[in-house]
Amino acid sequence: MSGLGEFLRSRRARVSPQEAGLPATTGRRRTEGLRREEVAMLAGVSIEYYTRLEQGKQNNPGRPVLEAVAGVLRLDEDERRHLFELARLPVEATAPARPSRGIRAEVRRLLDIVRPYPAYVLSRANDLLAANEQGMKLLPGIEQWPAAARNTARYTFLHPDARRVYGNWEEVAAATVAHLRAAAGAHPDAEELTGLIDELSVKSGEFAGLWERYDVRARTNGRKRFQHPVVGRMTLSYEVLTVARSEGHRLVVYQAEPGTPDHDAMMLLGLATAAPS
Repeated sequence: MSGLGEFLRSRRARVSPQEAGLPATTGRRRTEGLRREEVAMLAGVSIEYYTRLEQGKQNNPGRPVLEAVAGVLRLDEDERRHLFELARLPVEATAPARPSRGIRAEVRRLLDIVRPYPAYVLSRANDLLAANEQGMKLLPGIEQWPAAARNTARYTFLHPDARRVYGNWEEVAAATVAHLRAAAGAHPDAEELTGLIDELSVKSGEFAGLWERYDVRARTNGRKRFQHPVVGRMTLSYEVLTVARSEGHRLVVYQAEPGTPDHDAMMLLGLATAAPS
C-alpha cells in the first residue's frame, strides 16, 4: 500500500487550505498544502486512520472513506480511478444516467481526417452522434429520421432498408444485440439503454428473440457485407475505438484492402457522396 500513501501525500501537498474551504490563517505554514489532520477532519475520519493510510499501514480501506478523501483532495476522474486502483478496490462507474451527446471538435475533425473512409461516432446506446458523409451514406435512409432518432440498433431492426443494405443481416443483428447486452450489464441504470431495449423488444420480435439468448459481446471490430443501393456489393471491415474524455462514445471506422473491388466500391461511395445532388 506504499504507493497509495505516496499518492495521497502528493495530492495533499497541492491543495491549499483556502481551496479546501478552511479559514485563512496568519503566519507561515511549515506544511505545503493541507496537513494530515486537516484532511482527516474534512474527510470525517480520525487522524490515526488517515495517518495509517499515508504510511501504507491501513489494509483494505473502506470505499466511503476513499470517496471522502478524494473529495477533500479535489481529485479528478483519472486521479480518483488511480486512487481506487492503488487501494485494490473496483472503480465504480460515475457516468450520469443521461450522458452528454456532445462531440468534441477534435473528434469531429477526425471524421473528416479519415475520409474517404466511412466513419461515425456512436454513444454507448448506439445513437448516431456524428458522421462523415461516407459514414452517413453507409446507412441509406437513416438521414430521413430526426437526428435524435438515428441509432444503428434501431436502424438494424426497424428501418425497412436494413435487411437489403446488410448482406449478412443475421450476423449484424446478433452482434448488435450482444453488444447491447454488454452495455446494459455495464450500465444497468442507463435510461437511454433501457428505453431503447424496451422499444426494440416491443417493435421487433426478432430483437426480442435474440435478447432472450443472452449472448454478450462488446463490439470492437468485425466485417459487414453491404448490398448498397448506390455502389452495390462490398465487404468492409471496421474498427471500434473508444473516444477519450467522453461518456462512452465510440469512433467506428470502415475500411477495405486497397486494390480490391471492395475498396473500389468504397471509393465510389465517397465520390457519389461528394457529387452534387
